[in-house]
Amino acid sequence: MHNRDFIIIGQQAWDTTIGSNCKNIALELSRHNRVLYINSPLDRVTLYRDRANPKVKKRLEAIRNKRNELVHVQDNLWNLYPDCLVESINWIGNSSFFDFFNKRNNSKFAESIKEAIEQLGFKDYILFNDNEMFKGFYLKELLRPCLSIYYSRDYMLAVDYWKRHGAKLEPLLIAKSDICLANSLYLAEYCKTYNEHSFYIGQGCELELFKINENAISPKELKNISKPVIGYVGALEHIRLDIELIKHIALSRPDWTIVLVGREDEAFVSSDLHQIKNIIFTGIKPVAELPLYIQFFDVCINPQLVNEVTIGNYPRKVDEYLAMGKSTVATATKAMEIFNSHVYLANGKEEYVQLIEKAIAEDSPRLQTERTHFASTHTWENCIKEIYKTIELITDKK
Repeated sequence: MHNRDFIIIGQQAWDTTIGSNCKNIALELSRHNRVLYINSPLDRVTLYRDRANPKVKKRLEAIRNKRNELVHVQDNLWNLYPDCLVESINWIGNSSFFDFFNKRNNSKFAESIKEAIEQLGFKDYILFNDNEMFKGFYLKELLRPCLSIYYSRDYMLAVDYWKRHGAKLEPLLIAKSDICLANSLYLAEYCKTYNEHSFYIGQGCELELFKINENAISPKELKNISKPVIGYVGALEHIRLDIELIKHIALSRPDWTIVLVGREDEAFVSSDLHQIKNIIFTGIKPVAELPLYIQFFDVCINPQLVNEVTIGNYPRKVDEYLAMGKSTVATATKAMEIFNSHVYLANGKEEYVQLIEKAIAEDSPRLQTERTHFASTHTWENCIKEIYKTIELITDKK
């Protein structure tokens, strides 16, 4: 698809410092199309709470000047700082009152977007909504795009903030969108309950960093420890990871060394995992150093809990493990089904231990090559190709 105009709204602003699916999608789309990436409008609570923040100051400047700040990021890609202040309304309990003020917020937001559309001369544009179920709820009606897309990349209703009004609004937004796209099989099925035009498009990953370095020297934490090494890399958060499962693996096989690389939340810090001799916590490491740890793991694990927060999430870390050819054992979920030919999927504590043993026994250069090749197919380019296919499919039906 070439020479189309896309308008992207979502949860994360362009100046966010963390990774963002939506930004990656915008960059890939802009290779052959014009893209306007819109930051979420400043809300009143954020203004009062973070007034000294330079990012808030930049947004406030646009509002005070009553003029959108339109930044040319690169060829075919612009970033908009809206010149409107919206009200913080999620605290409102009454659904009718919330809907009234939410429509007002949407109207303000839409007026700012329309000015940028006119300034850039966008025509027959496609609206891409990245999980913005509140401020983006009425934009299909207000902006009148030629096609509206709702993108589901997380099960937002697992979070209390979004659940309060989102339990009503998100299904309605999914239903009225022309297309719904999801980065996991679970979320695609969720969207399909409300809109038959819902599709799984996969997930792009930036895997260039995750390669074996034949000349690498083992990190200091992994020197002089018992092998095999069973490792996990990522945030150590009790809402996502199963502390009891990790404990069971370590106690079941004291001859293994369990290495956990990442920042710990309070539950992990206070857990008795720290008293188990064959568990090593390395603390948080720079992203550039993570492949070095993975390289010296014999088996990688993703010991996640199965709950509303995790069940639909696409596990990027599994792609990172596989990109380095590593044997991987992970908790079986709907989202993990696409990995079942290359990852050992476990149900329960005992099966985890059994599958780690199997992963160690079966590993081979052939399997390592197959894992690396599989991970290499999970690119943003392939993800965008799937988006184009769905757009063409629905457009042809209209």
